[in-house]
Amino acid sequence: MRSNRDEKYENWVPRTKLGKMVLDGQISSMEELFMEGLKIREPEIVNTLLPNLQEEVLDIGLVQKQTDAGEKSQFRAIVVVGNRDGYIGLAAGKASQVRAAIEKAAVNARLKITPVRRGCGSWECGCGKHHSLPFQVQGECGGVEIVLIPGPRGLGIVASETAKIILGLAGVKDCWTKSYGSTRTVPSFSFAVFDALKKTYLLVTPGDWVR
Repeated sequence: MRSNRDEKYENWVPRTKLGKMVLDGQISSMEELFMEGLKIREPEIVNTLLPNLQEEVLDIGLVQKQTDAGEKSQFRAIVVVGNRDGYIGLAAGKASQVRAAIEKAAVNARLKITPVRRGCGSWECGCGKHHSLPFQVQGECGGVEIVLIPGPRGLGIVASETAKIILGLAGVKDCWTKSYGSTRTVPSFSFAVFDALKKTYLLVTPGDWVR
């Protein structure tokens, strides 16, 4: 009897060695993938290892590019993906149609997915559970800077709606934020938050894995 997983991915033909390893079951978790330092080049890999992945469209805008034939207009979409349990991805996609731009951004976000280290870094709490961040982190993009500060249990996410969506999909439940610069610029602000979350993983020490 075929499983739901087999039915869902029966049409996927891996193009990379990592894709074949995932499809064959040699790699069965994102944790194993990142511990080996393997690079994701196929979005199906993420779909397979994180079946509960969710995505949200953060922004859609019209961008113009000057070419020899005149101005060329395209739609740019910013999409975030996450499983609400320690993994987050964010990327942009451009296309002549909105739907195509969103689909391209969703694919790119999966290719850029990263683990997020969570913990209880608030001096007011100290519960030891993984509901917030283990320490304060700072992210930057363009003219935007954001600081993520661990919060006690029950605080919630004290941030703008865009930051709430990103932090929520990453699995962060309690957090304070401070932001500076052109925070109304959604693309730069979104990538600043993503930059801060990526740094929680970069500061993981050997043997101390993300939760």
